[in-house]
Amino acid sequence: MDDFLAARSQMALSLGFHIIFSCIGMVMPFFMAVAHYKWLRGGDETYRNLTKAWSKGVAIFFAVGAVSGTVLSFELGLLWPKFMEHAGPIFGMPFSLEGTAFFIEAIALGFFLYGWGRFHPWFHWFTGVVVGVSGLASGILVVAANAWMNSPSGFDYVNGQYLNVDPVRAMFNDAWLSQALHMTLAAFAATGFAVAGVHALMVLKRRNIHFHFRAFQIAAVFGTVAAVLQPLSGDFSAKDVARRQPAKLAAMEAHFHTEKSAALVLGGLPNEKEQRVDYAIKIPGALSFLAHGNFEQEVTGLDRIPVADRPPVTVPHLAFQLMVGLGMFMMGLALLYFWALWRRPHWLRADWLLKLFVAAIPAGFIAVEAGWTVTEVGRQPWILYGIMRTRDAVTPMPGIAYSFYLFTAVYLSLSLVVIFLLYRQIKMVPELYDRPALVGAA
Repeated sequence: MDDFLAARSQMALSLGFHIIFSCIGMVMPFFMAVAHYKWLRGGDETYRNLTKAWSKGVAIFFAVGAVSGTVLSFELGLLWPKFMEHAGPIFGMPFSLEGTAFFIEAIALGFFLYGWGRFHPWFHWFTGVVVGVSGLASGILVVAANAWMNSPSGFDYVNGQYLNVDPVRAMFNDAWLSQALHMTLAAFAATGFAVAGVHALMVLKRRNIHFHFRAFQIAAVFGTVAAVLQPLSGDFSAKDVARRQPAKLAAMEAHFHTEKSAALVLGGLPNEKEQRVDYAIKIPGALSFLAHGNFEQEVTGLDRIPVADRPPVTVPHLAFQLMVGLGMFMMGLALLYFWALWRRPHWLRADWLLKLFVAAIPAGFIAVEAGWTVTEVGRQPWILYGIMRTRDAVTPMPGIAYSFYLFTAVYLSLSLVVIFLLYRQIKMVPELYDRPALVGAA
């Protein structure tokens, strides 16, 4: 493995690992706050125990997310020094604000974890809300920095120099809103379905049914609402990408030839050598409509992009199809859940519906990983779109492959530790709240 590939692989591994914990860190505090609110308002001790159980999970994910996020920050400077030399002063604002949000989150989490019986109950609840809000802000600020890489702004690029820097304009670039919205909804959908699925599994095993069914209800509402809204943000993002990054859109859709009434490709295997897609289902005009809101409008293909500037096609296309497919699955399950809430309340306690949620445990996070693959691979060969190539930004330091192997071993070990801690946490749920009568058979 050459150093360039090793640097990219290490960055991808670090980001792929961290993004799971950042999503959970953004979302689970809101589940915790809802459970806490229900206990304060209704006095049901089940919600108090649920709040405490979830707060321990939040602490685990916060610790791992903080470590992996710190590693990512160092990697930007160590692996991509040329990029940071020029980009640091421009997009440093969202990173510095993210650091502030992180510190607020850490302080609020400390208050919450150690504030039981020490603070006024509603102030204690408020500290939990602050954990969620600051975590959400932290995630949005990091996405704003990534959006700047996809849509550089806030400076003038003249003769290789970055002049007239405007950090505020750089932070609120053309891509930040669509990316932040899409990522936030993805985090809520992924975490909501994962948490709901874990608790559904415990219900199916007839363990602490009352406790786990309450937890399932809270997480399922967050996840299903986000899953229904996600296609709307996806449409917004697709139109934004079509306007700013036509090469990325062409790679996502394996759209090799510029044409009007462009067809939407479902599935298929791109053949980059022969410029075609095999085994695909094509819907005439649908890509033109999704990209431009018009069934007739022309969609730029890869044939309009210089060869040296074209991104890979197979990886973004397959990742995009996987993301959309899993998103449709979660949206379908969400609609089924809403129908059950409205017209078939007995379905909510049916084993078959709970099993569907168990099947959806990994769906959201796989979709998140696939979406980031589309974002990052689809931007290639640019690290700063249209201005700096990824190969020109990599460190000249040799031996990066060994660093990649080391980090792979560390992340695998850390993953096993987290799985063990979460498994032990779930097993420690008190048996006092087991009321099997609440959940019937299918």
